Amino acid sequence: MSTSIAALRALIEQRFPDATPLTQRTTEQVETGISALDGILPNGGLPRGRFSAWAPFGAATAILRAACDSAVDKGERAAWIDSDNIVAGAFWTDTVLLVRPKSRIHALRAAEELLRSGGFALLVIAGAGPQGTEVKRLTSAAHIGGAALVAITSGPASASLRLESRLLRYRWRRTPFGDPAIAQDATVRVRARTPGWNRHADFSIPVRHHELRLSLESELADRRGLPR
Repeated sequence: MSTSIAALRALIEQRFPDATPLTQRTTEQVETGISALDGILPNGGLPRGRFSAWAPFGAATAILRAACDSAVDKGERAAWIDSDNIVAGAFWTDTVLLVRPKSRIHALRAAEELLRSGGFALLVIAGAGPQGTEVKRLTSAAHIGGAALVAITSGPASASLRLESRLLRYRWRRTPFGDPAIAQDATVRVRARTPGWNRHADFSIPVRHHELRLSLESELADRRGLPR
């Protein structure tokens, strides 16, 4: 074990002292906590030690954030690499490690180190989809560390599991006049594909509302396109 990995493991143990080490895991998949979704995934969850690609056509972030929270609730660790730099830290649960890299290369390097550390059950990469040899390196790191690796990306074709989600409709809380006011939940369709496997499921997820979401942190991009 390299010195850097050993030091990283020590930091992870210090940051998440109550989590079960991955060496004591008893399953070969990471359940998302959404029964309808786990039902269409091979072996009932996201595969450990493999690379999964989730096409970002709607609701991918919400579903994977729920999967991270579910992993933590089961006593394991989860990490999210925010290469898009759009996650507001004030609305992020402290139980899931949030990494904000400065560049795409930094994102992939951070992912490899975290995967090799063996400290996480689930690692999600948003905004820095690996390609070519990068997929091989990260898959190898995931296999060594025993984590389920998911990238929110439309590619590559070499992913062992390919998923896509689409928003179908919203359910609204209406005003006294009957007009739509606040979205309560959204119905999504998720399709899972792997050689010899092609299934889909429709289910509802709650809609989270974050007021002043992007005005609290100066380093986040302003969705209005205004200079900060």
